[in-house]
Amino acid sequence: MPRDTPDWLKAARDTVQASTPGPRVERRGRVEEIGDGVAMISGLSDVRLDEVLRFQGGQVGFARVLDPDRIGCVMLDGATAVEAGDAVYGTGEVVNVPVGEALLGRIVDPLGRPMDGKGAIEAEDHLPIERPAPSIIERDLVTEPVQTGVVVVDTLFALGRGQRELIVGDHSTGKTTLAIDALIAQRDSDMICIYVAVGQKTSSVRRAIDALQAEGNFARCIVLVAEAASAPGLQWIAPYAGMTMAEYFRDKGQHALVVIDDLSKHAATHREIALLTRQSPGREAYPGDVFYIHARLLERAAKLSPARGGGSLTALPIAETDAGNLSAYIPTNLISITDGQIVLDAALFHQGQKPAVDVGLSVSRVGGKTQAKVLRSAAGTLRLDYAQFLELEVFTRFGGMPDGRVRQQLTRGARIREVLRQQQHAPLHLAEEVALLLAVQSGLLDALPLKAVATFRTGLATVLNAEAGEAMRALGDGAEMSEATRDALLDVMRRFADSLPEAAA
Repeated sequence: MPRDTPDWLKAARDTVQASTPGPRVERRGRVEEIGDGVAMISGLSDVRLDEVLRFQGGQVGFARVLDPDRIGCVMLDGATAVEAGDAVYGTGEVVNVPVGEALLGRIVDPLGRPMDGKGAIEAEDHLPIERPAPSIIERDLVTEPVQTGVVVVDTLFALGRGQRELIVGDHSTGKTTLAIDALIAQRDSDMICIYVAVGQKTSSVRRAIDALQAEGNFARCIVLVAEAASAPGLQWIAPYAGMTMAEYFRDKGQHALVVIDDLSKHAATHREIALLTRQSPGREAYPGDVFYIHARLLERAAKLSPARGGGSLTALPIAETDAGNLSAYIPTNLISITDGQIVLDAALFHQGQKPAVDVGLSVSRVGGKTQAKVLRSAAGTLRLDYAQFLELEVFTRFGGMPDGRVRQQLTRGARIREVLRQQQHAPLHLAEEVALLLAVQSGLLDALPLKAVATFRTGLATVLNAEAGEAMRALGDGAEMSEATRDALLDVMRRFADSLPEAAA
């Protein structure tokens, strides 16, 4: 080679000499038509379901429908830049998302791409969004509690690690607020929190993120966002991507809590994609597999056996109803899949009872097995007393003077209802909940005016931590309440109640 040979020519010759010539198989198809985020493709007969397809302009999508002559591809980005006749290439891979500790404290899209401007994410691994649920032999009993910090939930509808509890109600009844409060309450626990926003408005997502950053431990949270303006494909994969990110921690023996907000919009996106890909519509125009897509998603929430590390994945999916109709198609599907539901009532919400939980329709099918023993002993017959109060209150509206026993039940029930009210984004610690229930169940609040009960509840934690700190720490550790602890708490609370200005009036 001449001495004056340019460096670029030397590099080119070295590359050619190092290469091994031979045939290369390239799977290539073409776009037949595209519209509304769905491309119909021909020429890729060997593509498998959910395989990632790459377009000549760099855009990506995944195969959702496999017909004999055409492939229905759901676009994940850049649908407006794809035209009929463009080349499409099969990748042989399914949709994967990054997982690992690097995602904590970050806001990402369903493909794991950062949306918070904090730079690239160095993922520990990439896992497919579709993964099989743990088998029966790999699961363990749900016995450990998930403290949500919401009195009405922890007291009446206890949640367990590995449970799937549906939050369902009409539009703007506090569903997202209740779920965000449950995430905020994990700021002092060992649970990883993942919030998945599916088809939500940008302002709603921003409020949720602000609440987590201001009140929770955001460094142990992952926020996955597929807004209403996002491509339908991104909205469709979002819940599955969130589950995969949570399963990474579950499989390491850790504990994760996933909120999916909400599956009604996810079902609507699934219907949209199904109709655009010409699948046969069924009830309410949903395709026949709409039950299956949510069943296989929520079955991934589980408490693993000690042999599998003992980790857990708890799911709080959200569904929206119209005019309180729980018998609609999607709500009934989700109720049959999950281990219970927390029903929010619009009438209670507008009456100022927040959280607006309907205690008659709500249920946890795991129940008291997961409730902290000290909380169960403090609650006693609270649920029965409150249910009787609600019935008596309806009858007394017709007039008449109730007898002494009924008046006592009405008085106690009104205090219970006041205690169950709670400000948003202010979850209580376990010890505070126990003390509050002890006060109402012992009759300590019966003599207080209703307005004074709110004042009592607001200042209770400060007073107890100052005057009964040792007892509060013991209760916070989950220790059973001894008679001495009970008497000490009642003495402090009685003196606090007597000192309130409203009580003196």
